[in-house]
Amino acid sequence: MEIIEKIKTNKSIDNQTEIQKICLDKLQSSPLPNPRSEQWRLSNKSKLSNFLEYSVNENNENNSKFEIPYPKNTQSTIRLIIGENCQIKLIEKNYSIQKLSEGELQKYIKEQMSFFNQNENWSDLLNLFLSCKNNILGLKINGSKIPPIEIFSHASSNSLNAKTLIIFLEKNCNVELLQVNLGEDNSSLSQSTFFCLEENSSLNHGVVSYGVNKSNLLNSLNVIQQKNSEYNLGSLHFKFNYARFEIRIKQSEGNAKTNIKGMQITKKDEQISTYTKIDFDGPNGFLDQINKSLADDKSHAIFEGSIIVPKIAQKTDASQLSRNLLLSNRAQIDTKPQLEIIADDVKCKHGATISQLNEEELFYMRTRGITLTEASKLQLSSYFQEIISFIPVSKDRWDLLDKILNEN
Repeated sequence: MEIIEKIKTNKSIDNQTEIQKICLDKLQSSPLPNPRSEQWRLSNKSKLSNFLEYSVNENNENNSKFEIPYPKNTQSTIRLIIGENCQIKLIEKNYSIQKLSEGELQKYIKEQMSFFNQNENWSDLLNLFLSCKNNILGLKINGSKIPPIEIFSHASSNSLNAKTLIIFLEKNCNVELLQVNLGEDNSSLSQSTFFCLEENSSLNHGVVSYGVNKSNLLNSLNVIQQKNSEYNLGSLHFKFNYARFEIRIKQSEGNAKTNIKGMQITKKDEQISTYTKIDFDGPNGFLDQINKSLADDKSHAIFEGSIIVPKIAQKTDASQLSRNLLLSNRAQIDTKPQLEIIADDVKCKHGATISQLNEEELFYMRTRGITLTEASKLQLSSYFQEIISFIPVSKDRWDLLDKILNEN
């Protein structure tokens, strides 16, 4: 059965919003992403098809039942679950945070959709079609004394859940936000996130996504940065049968800073991929990006990055590096960082490496009485730590390094 038929079978077509109708129309004309495009040529078609095998879950009765992966919330942290609105009024009362009205959400989404590329933004079109209004959270944040924010999205077992998050950071706003995407047994989660950073605002953003048996994830991130804004992203994806993380960042006027450190870990026959596109639409932009992949068993990890520097983006300083560890001769890693530069006064570099654990270091540690398993963990700890330390979550809240080192 074609994917679009699965969509129409799983999703009620009654009472659709205008946005859902637009998305369905586009999906009907392009039911599958173009497999010849750079963004989709390596995607496992069978796993992508399986993503839509489950019925769409539009109710929120299980939102409060799933297990939060670390200790209960504290008074110094704002915790939200997309689809659960009971805390919004309290937050609006105590902090400079407002929930966007349905009209504001619809207007912003339509504006963004006018710039969508049907193939490049296929995941967003699917998500916006599947997301019911109860699973769309929009916030406007103002001020520099906002406590750390945690936002959770999850997919219930044997169902497909779609969530959308939209956040405006107003001028001179400083925010630390951890976004957690969780999959349960035999589930699919579609997550689209949109950030708009106004002048002189900064966002330290963490994305942690992990699943369990046969869980799947389509995760897209769209960021617009105005001048003198700073966006820092630390991300980790692991334990998904199939996952895609799509990052699109636009420095709309230049004079902005972007720092990205991300990692994906694949085992068994999993496929996890990261695709990034960074657009510089003005001068004096800055990017420092590093992506790491670790692939074991018969799994497949993918990274494809694109940096676009048009003529208007003079004085751009951009770096994109891909560093990868291959732990099995049956595993596969594909990596392709790339630059598209028209401006002539820039400093841009990119590179990629694929290696294995250092045998000499392993031998040295074993001669000191350290087992092979523990020696391997020590090497991996060093490899992971650069990324883990960039994710805004403290070790006493959630020991991510211990979590990934001790996963089976």
